[in-house]
Amino acid sequence: MSEENITRIYLDEKELILIGTAHVSKHSAEQVKDVIEQEQPDSVCIELDEQRYQSMMDGNKWKDTDIFKVIKEKKSTLLLMNLAISSFQKRMAKQFGINAGQEMLQGIESAKETGAELVLADRNIQITFSRIWRNIGLKGKGILLMQVIGSIFSKETITEEELEKMKEQDMLNSMLQEFTEHFPKLKTPLIDERDQYLTQKLKDAPGDKVVAVLGAAHVPGIKQEMDREHDLNKLNQVPPKSKVPKIIGWIIPVIIIAMIIFTFQADPSAGLQQTLSWILWNGSLSAIGVALALGHPLAIVTAFVAAPLTSLDPITAAGWFAGFVQAYFRRPNVADFEMLADDVYSVKGFWNNKVTRILLVVVLANLGSSLGTFIGGADVVRLFFQNL
Repeated sequence: MSEENITRIYLDEKELILIGTAHVSKHSAEQVKDVIEQEQPDSVCIELDEQRYQSMMDGNKWKDTDIFKVIKEKKSTLLLMNLAISSFQKRMAKQFGINAGQEMLQGIESAKETGAELVLADRNIQITFSRIWRNIGLKGKGILLMQVIGSIFSKETITEEELEKMKEQDMLNSMLQEFTEHFPKLKTPLIDERDQYLTQKLKDAPGDKVVAVLGAAHVPGIKQEMDREHDLNKLNQVPPKSKVPKIIGWIIPVIIIAMIIFTFQADPSAGLQQTLSWILWNGSLSAIGVALALGHPLAIVTAFVAAPLTSLDPITAAGWFAGFVQAYFRRPNVADFEMLADDVYSVKGFWNNKVTRILLVVVLANLGSSLGTFIGGADVVRLFFQNL
């Protein structure tokens, strides 16, 4: 058996056999099968969390998704990011005629065949995204969303040689490579923390011999972290929201309203101009976002009406209202959820599927509203100082 991409670690009485894989490589899947059959381990650890495991094992789980609940719980962006990453992975896998995550499926199957205990060793992807989301600020969130949505449009194909090079990167990191260059601190939640999490799960796995199926990017980090103990509860915590954005979120509307009132008193025509500028910039850009998502006409109107008001209220967002209207008039049916896995392959599928279109309506309406707040607010400030 070739030892290529295999790392052996001996920890007291325990032997850990790490298989560094590319998540869309046929060779990786074959190697996983060979190693587990030959080694007959007590446990097989795979780089999946419970959510991704269930998604992989039960393709019909989407049927149970309540899209209204997703919007209400503010999970539209997370779900859209998950689907975009799935699209990125599946396009590459389709290019090489294999299933995305085939090496993980092989690990699951081989664990059952050999009687090994299966250990889901990765951190919940929503916790990882939440820890990223809290660290990047408003500008970073905009850039990240644009990059994720931009990845849907990518028609890039890669060679087998480039695919093997991808083993040097984590799948999430390979997709977000350009973004992490702008925000180097993201390496901590995206890679380092998951290295620590995976390491502890491997160490805690039952038995004296453990085979781990991992993206090769994690292997160096795991070797480095192996001599340390890691608190999984701490790594699973979502950092509390900073109070600063909330305070700023209330201060800005108060300032905008105060400036408009003052300007109205000094010069009613200038105050009216401020009000119209605020409404038109917020409403128009949010409505354009919904239109770009090919939203329902009433969802476009809703975004236009809601954005100027929600921009003055940090608790609500224009995308929620537009998303609810879109979901009401274009409610996804079972077929939309069944087709979700296939539709994320392409831009056309992303826009045609009612589920992803609702998510795009929410996200693009909010982005448009945020941009409108910046431009409209600047105009309000300009007119205020002109009339001092």
